[in-house]
Amino acid sequence: MERLTAAAPVDPAAFREVLGAFASGITVVAAVGDDGRPAGLACQSFASLSLDPPLVLLCVGKSSSSWPAVQAAGRFGVSILAEEQREVCQALGRRGGEKFDGVAWELSGHGAVRITGALAAVDCALEEVHEAGDHYLVTARILELAAREGGSPLLYFRSDYATGAFE
Repeated sequence: MERLTAAAPVDPAAFREVLGAFASGITVVAAVGDDGRPAGLACQSFASLSLDPPLVLLCVGKSSSSWPAVQAAGRFGVSILAEEQREVCQALGRRGGEKFDGVAWELSGHGAVRITGALAAVDCALEEVHEAGDHYLVTARILELAAREGGSPLLYFRSDYATGAFE
């Protein structure tokens, strides 16, 4: 295994290859925009942050055209996608256009967008947004949690989709 020192510049291709060895779940972060329509994005950088108070964190690319609408809403849903929801990820991962065409969703009591059929959903209230390189580091307070029985997650591993047989 080749070692990199802090002084050595990090090659972006090597960065993607090495960090791609870490499988991550895929989520959809979504809210209702000012125009009454859903706005959202696919996000693989999502994690629990704190139990007390209950917080999650996510990282959103600064170039996201959907994040400003989600941020402005102040409340949003994070839907953890199931292995059969690859098309949902592809729809929400593309730039521009009507991302929610053909994507089933519902509005929670907190006004958060939840993707129908997701393994789990977390309704969030935006706490803080910090600049971090070419991304925003976002913290959010959990308002409500929901999960369905059964199913396996849609994962991202080595620059491709993967599934986990966890049943």
